Amino acid sequence: MKLVVFDFDGTLVDSQALIVQAMDHAFDLAGVPRLPPQQVLSIVGLSLPQAVAVLVPHLPVDTQAEIVAGYRHAYMTNRIGNEPPLYPGARDCLEELAARDDLLLAVATGKSRRGLDAVLAAHDLSRRFVSLQTADHHPSKPHPAMLMAALDEAGVRPEAAIMVGDTSFDMQMARAADVPGWGVDWGYHPTDLLHQAGAQRVESDFGALTRAIKEWAA
Repeated sequence: MKLVVFDFDGTLVDSQALIVQAMDHAFDLAGVPRLPPQQVLSIVGLSLPQAVAVLVPHLPVDTQAEIVAGYRHAYMTNRIGNEPPLYPGARDCLEELAARDDLLLAVATGKSRRGLDAVLAAHDLSRRFVSLQTADHHPSKPHPAMLMAALDEAGVRPEAAIMVGDTSFDMQMARAADVPGWGVDWGYHPTDLLHQAGAQRVESDFGALTRAIKEWAA
């Protein structure tokens, strides 16, 4: 068996509108000037406390914690009835790969398990994955703990797995776990940054990604 571990936000689902809205709300509550959307999206993939610390390292810890709390509340509130959409081709990719008897699928994400479960349920994807690794019980990416846990849960060695993601944090995590990292160019980090972080390849659509994974698994 081989294992494909997917990042979530920016890779499978297009959550940028919800992320930016929630961060704007959190900054407003804390009385802090908003940041440009691209700067906010650049930290997607990190666990929330680490992401806020990267965005506003000059602010006191208490203010950072206030932003984290405001973001969580705003994101969960805004998400109700407004789940982020899958990227075009994502469902077909997952269904085609999940139908194979030589592949297992997993998720490694900086989201909370509560948030991940809600989006998976909204898109009826919960049964596609043998392992769901979230920020609740692991250090933030690029620490390899989430990826190592997915390997362990699936019973697969690093050389029989790939990590698919849209950020340099995903590629760095993959490299730290001795797992090949494959990038996608429709997410939140540019292609050159993915390559610099160790991506072995970068795909530009789900059709190409699906074909590449099938060739790799053969």
